Amino acid sequence: MTVPKIPSAAVPAGTPVPADASAPGADGDRLLEVTGLQMHFPVTQGLLRRQVGAVKAVDGLDFTVRRGETLGLVGESGCGKTTTGRLLTRLIEPSAGSITFEGVDITHLSQAKLRPLRRDIQMIFQDPYSSLNPRHTVGAIVGAPFRLQGTKPAEEIKPAVQDLLRLVGLSPEHYNRYPHEFSGGQRQRIGVARALALRPKLIVADEPVSALDVSIQAQVVNLLEDLQEEFGLTYVIIAHDLSVVRHISDRVAVMYLGKIVEIADRNSLYETPQHPYTSALLSAVPLPDPDRRHQRDRIRLQGDVPSPLNPPPACRFHTRCWKAKEICRTVEPPLRPLGPDHLAACHFPENAPDAQAE
Repeated sequence: MTVPKIPSAAVPAGTPVPADASAPGADGDRLLEVTGLQMHFPVTQGLLRRQVGAVKAVDGLDFTVRRGETLGLVGESGCGKTTTGRLLTRLIEPSAGSITFEGVDITHLSQAKLRPLRRDIQMIFQDPYSSLNPRHTVGAIVGAPFRLQGTKPAEEIKPAVQDLLRLVGLSPEHYNRYPHEFSGGQRQRIGVARALALRPKLIVADEPVSALDVSIQAQVVNLLEDLQEEFGLTYVIIAHDLSVVRHISDRVAVMYLGKIVEIADRNSLYETPQHPYTSALLSAVPLPDPDRRHQRDRIRLQGDVPSPLNPPPACRFHTRCWKAKEICRTVEPPLRPLGPDHLAACHFPENAPDAQAE
């Protein structure tokens, strides 16, 4: 779809970053840097609420997000994707590690200092039905960022909201309607409009299309791409649908049980996955051509995902990995480069016959 133009007053001050500025290794292209990020939720018991353990939802993430790119974050349910998204937007405070946004450490900023940062980092939530207040009109929902941040006088909020509605493919006449009057795809567009209101630099989208049917998924994905091209946005897309991730992402990070096991550019990861877990995920992606289905071996992982309350030692995937050896049970593999802009945490990587155990 084509993104309609809006008045110049609503166009962001920044201009889209040139394509060569997002090349690997380019100086000054890192919008977000994450180092050793952890989120351990304490488990308590008894009247005194004594801590007896911790759920290691996120346990040591290291990655960067380049300005103007889309980073896809994929993995099974319970691997820590949504928790990571909430950490990046500072909806929750990390247990350890650091989050640096535009060179500023935002890991432990107070709510008062985070307030102006909310203009630059926004989130699109997974469920378009529960993320919108049913008692508020669309105008109140989408206009809330303007009122909370005080960026526009009251008389300018309605025209700005109507411009945003038009921008995401809705009618300005929807201003006075309530969320229950819209379909799932339309509600997600309202969520996109709210996230876009303050012209953020980074948008974290948590499963933005998982609650929608396939035809509406394509519309929302195309909308996100058009908005990125129009305003030079940077995305972190959290998803479990690898087909959607491949379509929209520039780079993809694969998570398993709170850790990133592989991160690479889209083509490299899908064509030559290095980590066995990534290979297993890709083997489960449905093929639209029935004649090609028999040409690919389906990898069926044995057992269940271990509990994040007591994850396996060393390589966390070794309990389900068909290539696991003794070193996988005793030595944790580091996230190391196995190709140009391609990192994986595995002692015996796939598609690398000459690789040796550390």
